[in-house]
Amino acid sequence: MTAAPLIELANVAKSFDGGRSYALRDISLRIEAGGLIALVGTSGSGKTTAMKMINRLLEPDRGHVRFEGAAVESLDAPTLRRGIGYVFQGIGLFPHMTIGENIGITPQLLGWPKPDIEARVMELLDLVELPRSYAARFPDALSGGQRQRAGVARAIAARPRVMLMDEPFGALDPITRDTLGSAYRSLHDRLGITTVMVTHDVQEAVLLADRIVVMSAGRIVADDTPGALLAGHANPEVSALMAMPRRQAERIGMLLESSDRPTLRHSPHG
Repeated sequence: MTAAPLIELANVAKSFDGGRSYALRDISLRIEAGGLIALVGTSGSGKTTAMKMINRLLEPDRGHVRFEGAAVESLDAPTLRRGIGYVFQGIGLFPHMTIGENIGITPQLLGWPKPDIEARVMELLDLVELPRSYAARFPDALSGGQRQRAGVARAIAARPRVMLMDEPFGALDPITRDTLGSAYRSLHDRLGITTVMVTHDVQEAVLLADRIVVMSAGRIVADDTPGALLAGHANPEVSALMAMPRRQAERIGMLLESSDRPTLRHSPHG
């Protein structure tokens, strides 16, 4: 008998205009514990709408969302959200609070003793590789990459089992983005978190995710491992999407190969 998934969307539909059009069209998705799932697709494909169903930031018009087997509509929304980490582009740190206060906000709301919160803040600064002295700084004193690290620390402060990430590294420069993506994947593995990440960057999904779910016009059109999707897919839209990182890798390989070739130098005298 197959074990129940940690998160399940069953025939979920969502419309924002009274049913004239649908952001989600009866999608079903099972997410097992411990996986890192990337939702990819063009703008308007429904990937962020699907993710927001998990922590009740959006409610389905029909269908069901289950967390640990319980229908999420039967759960208290604030309590549910405090048990699910959430990181998004721009991070949304509270500017009037220090980094330490930002990181400790959820444990404080959950009633943790102050010494436990302070110890947890220091532990998390170490975990995301920020100096402990940054606990006393305000967000505007940190770089974009440092604020994003602080945002990840805030999201995992109360030891959630699930992390939702909506274009978490999209506003960062390529080097910082790659560094933070790799750092988060290491954290995910070390802490045993289940992660659902929305990204428009297929290469990022290929490098970080265990499974890639491709969405188009509110439907799931592919759901498989990065390797299987890179190998080819019957759906031409999926095939074209997954061809991009492969073409990029091939072009880089050709450039590297050409740079290894000896360059012929001509004498100025012929």
